[in-house]
Amino acid sequence: MSQLNYKVLEASGYKGYILRSAPEKVMQFGEGNFLRAFVDYFFDVSNEKVGYNGKVVLVQPIAQGLTDLINQQEGLYTLYLRGNEKGVKVDDKRVISSVSRCINPYQDWDKVLEFAKSDDLDIIVSNTTEAGIVHDTESTFDQCPPISFPAKLTRVLYERFTAGKKGIVMLSCELIDNNGKELLKCVNQYIDDWKLPEDFRAWVNNENIFCSTLVDRIVPGRIRDAEEVKRLNEENGYEDPLMDVGEVFGVWVIEGPEGLEDRLPFKAAGLPVHVVPDVTPYKKRKVRILNGAHTGFVLGAYLAGFDIVRDCMNDDVIRGFMNKMLYDEIVPILPLDQEDCKNFAAAVQDRFNNPFVNHELMSISLNSTSKWKARNMPSFLEYVEANKALPPCLTMSLAAYIAFYSNDIQELNDKGLLCKRPKGNTYLISDDRWALEFYYAHKDDTPEALVHAVLTNTQMWDQDLTKVPGLEAAVVNGLKMIREKGAKAAFASCL
Repeated sequence: MSQLNYKVLEASGYKGYILRSAPEKVMQFGEGNFLRAFVDYFFDVSNEKVGYNGKVVLVQPIAQGLTDLINQQEGLYTLYLRGNEKGVKVDDKRVISSVSRCINPYQDWDKVLEFAKSDDLDIIVSNTTEAGIVHDTESTFDQCPPISFPAKLTRVLYERFTAGKKGIVMLSCELIDNNGKELLKCVNQYIDDWKLPEDFRAWVNNENIFCSTLVDRIVPGRIRDAEEVKRLNEENGYEDPLMDVGEVFGVWVIEGPEGLEDRLPFKAAGLPVHVVPDVTPYKKRKVRILNGAHTGFVLGAYLAGFDIVRDCMNDDVIRGFMNKMLYDEIVPILPLDQEDCKNFAAAVQDRFNNPFVNHELMSISLNSTSKWKARNMPSFLEYVEANKALPPCLTMSLAAYIAFYSNDIQELNDKGLLCKRPKGNTYLISDDRWALEFYYAHKDDTPEALVHAVLTNTQMWDQDLTKVPGLEAAVVNGLKMIREKGAKAAFASCL
């Protein structure tokens, strides 16, 4: 069977949208699964829906990558978007043709700099991982290429500036706060380090738009089941080692000035890409609702005998507990459009019930101490402040967190804290060492003593939570109920 390219695709009888040639308008640092299932998909749909007529040039971010494979396939790859939409199973296939080529800057840095001077270039996108936006003092102007991503970008912008070209829109997708602002800060540091002209600094800061963005799509990436890959290749009529998979849900929130939405093609194409003056509220929505839901129910659900998120969504008690926590305790206290938050919360249940993704509860449980503090505690405290009462589900969630970290502790070893599931297997808790040592030190405590020690631990919470009226007694009761009647019964008591 032949490997995918334009000729092979035509011979396969594919009837979907394809754009073979167009001006190269986008430079993208990153060629991995996420960007190809998210950003390049959005540009592909924009080409189809509103005639954006633009191609994306990928730049391989590290020395090892996919350049050769992408170029062998002439930029083509097959994308499957899979999941649930309003309870309906979705499995959509699309061949993405928005990518023109990929450049390996470690072999062809001159090609990157040449493209930097193009009149067609308008947008630069990046996703170089959380560690990508760093100021590395070992990066120099003359390196081919410079070591860090911000240093590479500085060189690209300097080449563009000296060629007298217009500024670009920078869309940073790295998973750090204020990613666009942090990237611009790094670029300015390299301007200092390399003693570049002040008129270049002015051009960078005044003629280019550095956008912080929030990306939201789960991308499992390649299909690991060899039999399924074989079946799909046979159905498609070609082999595609770049085959990619993402969930159906996807939202891209871009912080930018008025008018940027018209410069980008996404709104006109009807895509879930939003340009807003401040991305912070949308991050809060994601952290409080999506991430808060995960952390809020998974530890208790695991103690109740569940292993996969999807199975939890098929249980009336666990799903009911999550939804009550979301709709009664988290959404109402968010300072955002309530209808928008409810729609986002409704999508969470569909996303968690994805029939194509086996999302393990234990993988979500990693570092739950800091996660509960960041994702759930703000909602808890704001609910108490607004209602002068305890939120039942969030309070029980805190009790479940303590139960998970203290259930029949076996030992503390180099890998983590080993506990035993009720009437089941042992499980290993991974967290900061000080948190694990704390629970091991309190393994023989009574429920009352343990809860008091946890709630007064200011290293965990940055405050003494026993000062919240009624909380200590409520968490003790919740912990006892989990241990005596089981976590599912404890969750049911909140409904």
